[in-house]
Amino acid sequence: MTKEIPLSRTQLKKQMTALQELGAELVSLTPAQLAEMALPESLYEAVTTAKQITRFEARRRQLQYIGKLMRHIDPEPIRARLDRWKASSLEHTARVHRLERWRERLLADDTALPELLREHPHADIQQLRTLVRNARRERESNQPPRNYRALFKLLRETLDMMNGPPTL
Repeated sequence: MTKEIPLSRTQLKKQMTALQELGAELVSLTPAQLAEMALPESLYEAVTTAKQITRFEARRRQLQYIGKLMRHIDPEPIRARLDRWKASSLEHTARVHRLERWRERLLADDTALPELLREHPHADIQQLRTLVRNARRERESNQPPRNYRALFKLLRETLDMMNGPPTL
């Protein structure tokens, strides 16, 4: 006969705090994301109610209630879904940063264009040169950044053709 060692009070409190934090993440989701979570009805109602509460103490109590409700369900599927969303968001952010670095390199240095063309030979060189030249003029004359944005869009389309962002 094996004897199970009960969790200490500290361990229980840490688990409950973790569930409350997970509940707070649920409260920060958009309504569409929340609908995708397939939560029990009582938990869904508690989360939507917490979204409407603006007073600090009332919100804190509601988050505690959400933590209490989450004790009765398996939080792992919720954590897994949130982690997937965070990972895809981080990938998107990294991709946008890469595109911005390419744009800045193209505007700052003439040697960046041949490098981009070596990595992406299918790129429209004529349009790239035109947009780079016009974006530089816009920047010098403090005009609205229309070509600057158009250059970003063209870079995104060019790199999407390769089904993967370039590395810098």
